[in-house]
Amino acid sequence: MRERTQPANRWLVLAMQVALIAAALLAWEFGVRAGKIDPFFFSAPSQIGVTIGGWWQHGYILRDVYVTMEETLFGLLLGGGIGIVLAVLLASNRWLGAIFVPFLVLFNSIPRVTLVPLFILWFGFTLWSKVVSAVVLVLFVVFFATYDGIKDVDPTLVANVRVMGAKRLDVMRHVLIPSALTWIFSSLRSAVGFSLIGAVVAEYFGAQAGVGYRIQYSEAQLNTSGVFGGLFILMVLVFIINLFLQRLQRRLLVWKPVDP
Repeated sequence: MRERTQPANRWLVLAMQVALIAAALLAWEFGVRAGKIDPFFFSAPSQIGVTIGGWWQHGYILRDVYVTMEETLFGLLLGGGIGIVLAVLLASNRWLGAIFVPFLVLFNSIPRVTLVPLFILWFGFTLWSKVVSAVVLVLFVVFFATYDGIKDVDPTLVANVRVMGAKRLDVMRHVLIPSALTWIFSSLRSAVGFSLIGAVVAEYFGAQAGVGYRIQYSEAQLNTSGVFGGLFILMVLVFIINLFLQRLQRRLLVWKPVDP
């Protein structure tokens, strides 16, 4: 019975979400047409759609999306990988954790967006200045979630595995990391937005292509339709990456129930 009701509930939720989005867009559109909303400041969904269509015809969307996705994915993979490795090392060794975790807490307090001009100064207007901007945002999100996930593992379980003859590497591989996978994927899904923010902010400071560049160009032209169009594209990109991570999480955690 449960297998039959779950798809129906999922489709019902999806239908309600689509209805809410459609209602919001219609209210926005009618508000502009009725003169209740100033189109100069908020544009209109129809005009935003026209702007995105024009970008598509000129080939801007594919180029900009490719550039921004490349920066975002590199930042997500590098930042996530570094964060997971650091968390595993510091969580498995209490001395290393006691020494270095306070420094990471200190570095995490720095507004990393303010470092973007430095990254551009160091790496120039290249791919890597955007990637590094994304990495420094992603790294701390993934690190602290993974670190807490490993620390949250039941000590009794670890002790039992060690009694059975497991070495430190075996404990890490078969107990600590699998137990922290839920935390890791949760942090990665949150880090997608941070990685995109890092890439887009760096594009604001200097780029010849990318969704962030397209938004900045639209702002300079006082084109609110272009700004909202760029924001819409960014939301779609985050949704696609998040959906992929959600599917990957379900595949890797087949032994553990995952919320839809």
